[in-house]
Amino acid sequence: MDMYKSFFYDKLQVLEPEDREVEEWERLKLMERPLLSWYQDQKRILPWRDNPTPYGVWISEIMLQQTRVEAVKPYYHRFMEALPGITDLAAVSEDRLLKLWEGLGYYSRAKNLQKAASLVMERYNGELPASFEELLSLPGIGSYTAGAIASIAFHIPVPAVDGNVLRVFSRVTGSEEDVLKQSVKRRIEDKLREAMPKEDPGSYNQALIELGAMVCIPNGNPLCERCPLESLCIAKKKELTSVIPVKTPKKSRKAEDRTVLLLLKDGKVAIQKRKDTGLLASLFEFPNLNGHVSKEDLPSILGVTEAKITSLSASKHIFSHVEWHMIGYWIELKNIPVSDYLWILPEDLKKTYSLPSAFKAYTKLIR
Repeated sequence: MDMYKSFFYDKLQVLEPEDREVEEWERLKLMERPLLSWYQDQKRILPWRDNPTPYGVWISEIMLQQTRVEAVKPYYHRFMEALPGITDLAAVSEDRLLKLWEGLGYYSRAKNLQKAASLVMERYNGELPASFEELLSLPGIGSYTAGAIASIAFHIPVPAVDGNVLRVFSRVTGSEEDVLKQSVKRRIEDKLREAMPKEDPGSYNQALIELGAMVCIPNGNPLCERCPLESLCIAKKKELTSVIPVKTPKKSRKAEDRTVLLLLKDGKVAIQKRKDTGLLASLFEFPNLNGHVSKEDLPSILGVTEAKITSLSASKHIFSHVEWHMIGYWIELKNIPVSDYLWILPEDLKKTYSLPSAFKAYTKLIR
């Protein structure tokens, strides 16, 4: 009889030997077959998975950072239609690029895409390099993204470790190390590099990511009864799924009060461009003030004598390290204040100018 017996109920499961504890490396090798079988049967149909090209994988992976899969799909289609290749990405104007990215947030991702595209044109004749190390040298590409492009597009056996993979690895192996530590992430990358199949590393990486997204989920109880690795999972066996993975508590976000001004004159609305550095760098925005300014104080602050001012609903937007608590005013002007504002037609917000989603509650009022 084989040391390990396999059986099917709705997926392949691997039983551990009863006479000894399976070592970590061995557990990782044992999970390969049921994991890949599950992935081939259960993987989602996604536009970037059909005939994956290096460019398509790159764009999708950058978009998927901090963004849900379902939310990314329409942006991916629109972006690839407008900028189908690296040459197009390198040549597009920044304003057009940011308009295509509008709504995805974390706009530095789009800017780094273009910086990287320019370097690829310069160094690699417009083709992404088939090298993990060279991919890693490009702006905006970290170890996860480099691993995803290298394994999926070029079939190079390197891991792509994101939060989903950290969670699956930690639970299956019973690791109580802090997954937010870079040293822990590097150790997991090294272990997976040793264990992953050399013939299809892309499917292996995507299977781990998919399992973490769909079954070994980040919020709420994992769906262990649907997991192909249930019989191998130490966290499941020891009832530790509620405490693994271990994460250092995040620092609380700083709250900032802001007052958003929808300034209107002769059918046009005022916008302005943010500074080239810092939060939402180089993006357009509605004029806004620090703090919550009263309706009565606005005319003197704006330097206007006659204006019809209407209070708007409050809004909140959460960034990674800061929260904006906003109040807003609809202000119909009779004279335009001295300023550097750009006065545009409301339809230009849809066609030309990119405003970050932080202002979404107010943008929709103008549109």
